[in-house]
Amino acid sequence: MTLKELHTTEKGVSAKPFFKGIEGTAMALQIKKKGILKEHITKVPTILTCIQGEVIFENEKNLKKTLSPGSYIEIEPLVKHWITGVKDSQLILLK
Repeated sequence: MTLKELHTTEKGVSAKPFFKGIEGTAMALQIKKKGILKEHITKVPTILTCIQGEVIFENEKNLKKTLSPGSYIEIEPLVKHWITGVKDSQLILLK
């Protein structure tokens, strides 16, 4: 199975949990070109890794980073952040 096959919708943003361990979870994110994962916060440290495509990660601390295949970002807890799709993208979020 591929990450893309986990998403059964053509919405701008789709999130599907695909692994739950004893101490954490992994979620597959699909963000389409011009799709926006709206502003939100996480309560725990997370890592977002780009597998395919390109997105822009931004947060309320004025951090702006482009993620392309193989790049990742550590997301701080309790800091508002959002993600915009530059290209159709597949990402993995680990918490």
